[in-house]
Amino acid sequence: MPDLPIRRNTLLLSAALAANSGMLQLSAAVASLTLVLVLGVDQLLGLGPAIVLASGALAALPAGRLMDRIGRVPVIAGGFVVGGIGGGLAALGSASGSAPAVLAGLVGVGAASGTALLARTAAGDMYPPERRARGIALVLFGAVFGAILGPLVFSPLLAGRRLDGDSLALLWLAAVGFMVVALALVLFVRPDPRRIAELLDTGSDSEHGPHRPAAPLREIIRRPGVIPALLAGQASFAVMVGIMTLTGAVVVDHQGHAGHNVFPIIGAHVFGMYALVLVIGELIDRIGRTPALAGGLLVMGASAISLLWVESVWATAVVLFGLGIGWNLSFVAATAQLADSAAPWERGKLLGFNDLLAGLTGAALALLGGLALSAIGVAALAIGGTALVVAPALWILRQPLERPAAART
Repeated sequence: MPDLPIRRNTLLLSAALAANSGMLQLSAAVASLTLVLVLGVDQLLGLGPAIVLASGALAALPAGRLMDRIGRVPVIAGGFVVGGIGGGLAALGSASGSAPAVLAGLVGVGAASGTALLARTAAGDMYPPERRARGIALVLFGAVFGAILGPLVFSPLLAGRRLDGDSLALLWLAAVGFMVVALALVLFVRPDPRRIAELLDTGSDSEHGPHRPAAPLREIIRRPGVIPALLAGQASFAVMVGIMTLTGAVVVDHQGHAGHNVFPIIGAHVFGMYALVLVIGELIDRIGRTPALAGGLLVMGASAISLLWVESVWATAVVLFGLGIGWNLSFVAATAQLADSAAPWERGKLLGFNDLLAGLTGAALALLGGLALSAIGVAALAIGGTALVVAPALWILRQPLERPAAART
């Protein structure tokens, strides 16, 4: 087998996700505010995040299937192109007050986000099962730098300015630049991680790799450990994005802080999502999937319920940091378990299905959470989010996971 550029590919994918997290932070901070500003209906506070999340969810499964057919790089690169177009449309709609342009832009941003998140499929491809959680963590670690870059770029653009259409347009245009950088980086990933997975799986360097057929999705889902991983992945992602995307409204409308304070809080959250990812990746490989899945969900629950009491910017940032840490632990463990359960030519499909479920649940939570936030207050968001992660954590603790046979072949 030839020497494989796994380290270089890992670095490039990690850097691309660093750029992508800039767009992620902007979407989380102002998607809801952008749509409400254009439509002028406060009750639709959760609609912007719901559109982004639903678009990402609906893009995930076809993107995952396409990854299994043509490779990881073309699909991820295409996602960044769509994200750049979406950011441009959101900027145009914000400046002109065009609701259709903003709606189309948010759909593009969401589709890009859903596709970019599947970069962890590529990460799982390049590492053997016993090091897979660490490999996924290495790729996700790039988003730490995005957590730093986001506030450095977006906060100065908004400081001292009214939160109007022109200000939002400037923010969305800056996000387009992040997408361009991410696209340039991912195009240098060679060979395609799917090809690396085939070489690792077969121990062969034959040009066409294995010719074994992929199992139907319904069969893959019945493999040991898949259902608990899907449940943890769905709960952790949905609650994380549901709360994160409504943070801007909580900080500005309910806590009474200035708009530019949203970005340090979102930055703290994204930093929590990825800052300890290298340590957590090692931890997951050592302690096993079950403690990691349940433990991460319980940390998220403790963070979510804390929103009942926090009011200051720094305290809210600490709570969102904790929410990110819990997501990191449970979501990376779920990804590693799902990657263990699937062959290289099945992984994109399985992870895409996971993201479809998680994204649609997150979109519903953002939409319903926005309505509840407007009608009841922060308590509805805090209590609902806590219940949605604690309940599956308790069930998972009763379902010990074993590494499936597919991972040992």
